[in-house]
Amino acid sequence: MIISTTPTLEGHPIREYLGIVTGEVIVGANIFKDLFANIRDIVGGRSGAYEGALRDARTEAFAELRDDARRLGADAVVAVDIDYEVVGQSGSMLMVSVSGTAVKL
Repeated sequence: MIISTTPTLEGHPIREYLGIVTGEVIVGANIFKDLFANIRDIVGGRSGAYEGALRDARTEAFAELRDDARRLGADAVVAVDIDYEVVGQSGSMLMVSVSGTAVKL
């Protein structure tokens, strides 16, 4: 399945628009609370653990997006948008959401 942030796919005319598809993942994120509480301790470096958690959440959200598109019989998802939001009491969780338009090529 082709996934693209662009509204069209060069060389692949869109025959039918099937609807909006989404994928959302909420990460219970004491690690993110810790990240913000201890940000002053991360000086000039990158945190592999936090980056890994974000990467895993994003990968899972895209898997949900693909599953949603497959259920509609899509060949591709275009105009994909990815968003990160801090949610929950005291901003204790991170939500990764992706959305786009499922299409038939």
